[in-house]
Amino acid sequence: MAQQSKINSAPEATRGPATSFSGTVWVTTLVGPNAETDCIVSSVTFDPKARTFWHTHPNGQLLVVTKGIGFYQEKGKPARLIREGDSVTIPPMVEHWHGAGPNGTFTHTAINPNVSKGGAVNWLQAVTDEEYRIAH
Repeated sequence: MAQQSKINSAPEATRGPATSFSGTVWVTTLVGPNAETDCIVSSVTFDPKARTFWHTHPNGQLLVVTKGIGFYQEKGKPARLIREGDSVTIPPMVEHWHGAGPNGTFTHTAINPNVSKGGAVNWLQAVTDEEYRIAH
């Protein structure tokens, strides 16, 4: 029996909400929740200094940097510089943030697996300007 594939139309970017992001962030959902893959895949573009709030993922997350230079930081650890071609594997329930450096835009693909088993993300508090400054 032949498998059927679903072809989606070109996705549109939407502005990331101020309840989850600081600065201007654009989110393009490439793959929405579905039974076949049970994951959400998004392309996320951050303007300079823009960043996520602190957050966790019930089932972990994979980030693949596709453009620019940014930062990834786990709570209680030093921030890591990440750039085009880098990937980050984030274990389940690890509190962290990620976003652009101060001088340029930053884009990554975010892959959230197993979303039917606990959702994709738990948003927490904003990364303060001081926390961001210390990160770089």
